[in-house]
Amino acid sequence: MFRKIINILFIQFLFFNPLFAQIPPAKTENIKRKYLDIPYATVTPTQKLDIYLPEEGNGPFPVIISIHGGAFMIGDKGDMQVMPILNGLNHGYAVVSVNYRMSGEAIFPKDINDVKAAIRWVKANGSKYHLNPLKIATWGGSAGGNLAALAGTSGGVKDLEDLSLGNADQTSNVQAVVDWFGPIDFLKMDEQFKASGKGTPDHSEANSPESKILGKQITLIPALVKAANPATYITRDDPPFFVEHGKEDQSVPTQQSINFAAELTKILGEPKVTLVLLDGTRHGGPQFETTENLDKVFAFLDKYVK
Repeated sequence: MFRKIINILFIQFLFFNPLFAQIPPAKTENIKRKYLDIPYATVTPTQKLDIYLPEEGNGPFPVIISIHGGAFMIGDKGDMQVMPILNGLNHGYAVVSVNYRMSGEAIFPKDINDVKAAIRWVKANGSKYHLNPLKIATWGGSAGGNLAALAGTSGGVKDLEDLSLGNADQTSNVQAVVDWFGPIDFLKMDEQFKASGKGTPDHSEANSPESKILGKQITLIPALVKAANPATYITRDDPPFFVEHGKEDQSVPTQQSINFAAELTKILGEPKVTLVLLDGTRHGGPQFETTENLDKVFAFLDKYVK
């Protein structure tokens, strides 16, 4: 347990301090049924995914698309951020963990283009890997939370699709979203930290993770910031959302999730939106990975994806 807590705190430190180190790899040696480093597109070696299947059964299994965090700058489909999501194997889910182009390689919308291409690939190739193409959820933390949410709200938005990446005959629509402490409205982050006093208001600077993924200081490109905001695309047809955030988050303001859940609720209605705020918890942490908390997440997924 102590080792687990230290590892989680290490990730928490790295999410918005990405220059110090890489995130440790996940422990997946005991997972017997897996397919690693499968290309879902061919523009760059980054465009690969890993597939993990439950030990028993032939499916087709409902799918959780795991999207790693790391300030849009670091992280990997095989790092330890996937570990809580891999609990889905015990609940009858397949887990597909994806890599996407980050700010050191490309800028928005290439990151969401990749996530959507991976979803289309899963739909096109599901029968080969025991995956159900009609039952897909996205789940991500931090930067991965932004992309999981963006994939959920922007189904059918052509400006965020790059169909040249493959499987253009498929949609990238999903059936549910789990957003853990994702940044949503980049331009509001600093004012929210100033109001709460819980974090450093430096997200509008030219070298911030948000400015780097958008390719320019965010204060100078409000239209592009809006395009990267999942709330921009909310429609009544969007899937249900499970949004969770620590109340003491010093990297992404808790208000980001509060406001996002409120916007979702206005359009989707209360039954389709779950907001959970965790007391005494910062940017990630052991409270997210408790059995009690994961049971809440999987109860949500069971309702909408199984």
